[in-house]
Amino acid sequence: MEINDLVVRRAVDSDASAVAEVWLRSFAAALPGVRRAHTDDQVRSWIREVVVPGQETWVAAVEDAVVAMMVLDGEELDQLYVDPARQGRGIGGRLVDLAKRRRPSGLTLWSFQVNEPARRFYERYGFIEGERTDGHRNEEREPDIRYVWRPGRAF
Repeated sequence: MEINDLVVRRAVDSDASAVAEVWLRSFAAALPGVRRAHTDDQVRSWIREVVVPGQETWVAAVEDAVVAMMVLDGEELDQLYVDPARQGRGIGGRLVDLAKRRRPSGLTLWSFQVNEPARRFYERYGFIEGERTDGHRNEEREPDIRYVWRPGRAF
């Protein structure tokens, strides 16, 4: 796959199943030691009934196959998952660039502290650490970091 073959578009209802599968595979690969707060079926239902129809959900697709997903909620980059088989090819970067264009005044996001590859990724895209918590506010009860991106910051 070439990055030029990638189509980034708003998700539609028929994408919900593929979006959920990307989310599940990516979470399992990136965070095998993190306790999930919801079952696979609960995640599928949440994505089908809440995320895709009600939130600003974007997908990256190659030949109509969803390979990544991103959710923007206000100024928060709420979800960003790339299928493990497609990571390292610039797809996540394309989605972050889109998020920055859609939210030119700035973005925030949360990342689990144990997810060092994600933390390096976000830092490479100009996000800086704003706050660390013990995880008491997330469903997984996993220590996390709030990252902030503001325009004009030199990379």
